[in-house]
Amino acid sequence: MEKRTILTTSKRGLLLDSLPFRLYQKAKRFGIWNPADFDFTQDVKDWNNFTNEQREAILRLISQFQAGEEAVTRDLLPLMMVIAKEGRLEEEMFLTTFLFEEAKHTEFFRLLLNALGVTGDLSIYHSNTYNTIFNEILPTSLERLEHDHSPEALAEASTVYNMFVEGVLAETGYYSFYKSLEGIDAMPSLLKGIGYLKKDEGRHIAYGTFLLQRLISEHPHIFDIVSKKMEELTPLAIQLNQEGRVEESPFGVDFEDTMNFTMKQLTVRMDILAKSRGQKLDDIYKQQESEFGVV
Repeated sequence: MEKRTILTTSKRGLLLDSLPFRLYQKAKRFGIWNPADFDFTQDVKDWNNFTNEQREAILRLISQFQAGEEAVTRDLLPLMMVIAKEGRLEEEMFLTTFLFEEAKHTEFFRLLLNALGVTGDLSIYHSNTYNTIFNEILPTSLERLEHDHSPEALAEASTVYNMFVEGVLAETGYYSFYKSLEGIDAMPSLLKGIGYLKKDEGRHIAYGTFLLQRLISEHPHIFDIVSKKMEELTPLAIQLNQEGRVEESPFGVDFEDTMNFTMKQLTVRMDILAKSRGQKLDDIYKQQESEFGVV
């Protein structure tokens, strides 16, 4: 076994001003919320007053988030292990909060479903496209890291997990929840929870962006790998939106508006990474959280 250096008792200490460590501090301050504290009484009343079509639309969203949050909770560990083996302590420290938060998201949606009395098999809402993403592409890209610790493997895993699943699909899902429920002032605890999730995921996306920026700075060819992977994934995002489309939204949500939001998210992720080409590594570490929209 190769002898390792204990960083915190060396001259290096902790990189207190690095972006990963600052994200860790943010997570400690703003990520400590408890799904078990939510009172879903009003949500249940609103749910019971919904039409069948409205319940169906919201249940589709919830079921996809429930399975998605479980998937990302189960699939994150290989990434954490690679980062730990590389000795990137501050990144590993942040990733401990990352996994903790994904587990809470999984708990949140299950507690909501329990409160609504939904106990059946919800896989009927998971289309072939959905299963391709969450049961094939996501786990395969992360499981690759168990035996392949290359920059290319790391980049693919982060692109799928952070840029696509979190940065595009989850962000579109949050948008759909708000567009459906906020205007009619319904299911307040669900929307409150979505607000917490969105802030948590903002830190996760910021870390994924940082990781890819670091990899691109160290290995410029990584940008082309990331770009190609996002091109491969884009049709799946479009297809997933189309599969959830109904002739007339029970909440008056415009399908084209949602699709435009999805396409904007795809563009935003790549625009940020494109700017990192040629960027100095020190500057990447010193970026401010606000540059990623993290509060």
